[in-house]
Amino acid sequence: MDAKLALVVSDSAKAQAGAAALRESHTWVSPENADVLVVLGGDGFLLHVLHEMLDNHPIKPVYGMNLGTVGFLMNGPHDGVPIARRVAEAHSVPVRPLIMHATGRDGREYSYYAINEVSLLRETRQTAKIEIRINGRVRMEELAGDGILVATPVGSTAYNLSANGPILPLGSRMLAMTPLSPFRPRRWKGAILPESAEVEFHIHEPGKRPVAAVADQKEVRDVATVRIVASAEKELTLLFDPGFTLEERIFAEQFQV
Repeated sequence: MDAKLALVVSDSAKAQAGAAALRESHTWVSPENADVLVVLGGDGFLLHVLHEMLDNHPIKPVYGMNLGTVGFLMNGPHDGVPIARRVAEAHSVPVRPLIMHATGRDGREYSYYAINEVSLLRETRQTAKIEIRINGRVRMEELAGDGILVATPVGSTAYNLSANGPILPLGSRMLAMTPLSPFRPRRWKGAILPESAEVEFHIHEPGKRPVAAVADQKEVRDVATVRIVASAEKELTLLFDPGFTLEERIFAEQFQV
């Protein structure tokens, strides 16, 4: 039995124009009644749809079609092959998001999901000073710099790569911890952690050296502590055409010159 598909389209003119022919080529159902969501747009819109599922809706496999800019997490645009066939032949990639638990200086608590990374960033010209704990044990008493991030394998080719962090293969069940413009210790390049690790950051002198915590696009300012764990209960599934897999693109990124 063919999967029931729902079409979810970005508001961009490019995506709306590209959706016209696709709407006529298949009988679509509502997202609530679908087995798979077909998402038209770019990486940013795909992440928006995934976050909507994490926060508010049942989690369903997602097949993205690139009608945006980079489209690293997307498949190629409509090519005349029936969409039901493309979805049926697609390979699935499991993605475990991170959960960021942040506590502000005022004691308020916040929890947000991150599919790419959780970043801690200094808010002013003052250098951030951050203590790093892994599984309850202090591993670095003080990192001084612009901040630090923790990235998933999917997010390892995004902000993490721009910060000279390592690219993680899909399925590695690892996390990349990468400092942002570290001043002390100057030569520390970061760490690769098992996905099961519980990461904690404690901000030193938060009044003088305020730090913001960002889970993908959701920001909490003036944090005192941040705890990060991977979520097995909210695992996402991305679908990719054969030969066009995310894993192949991650391999290719490592040989870019």
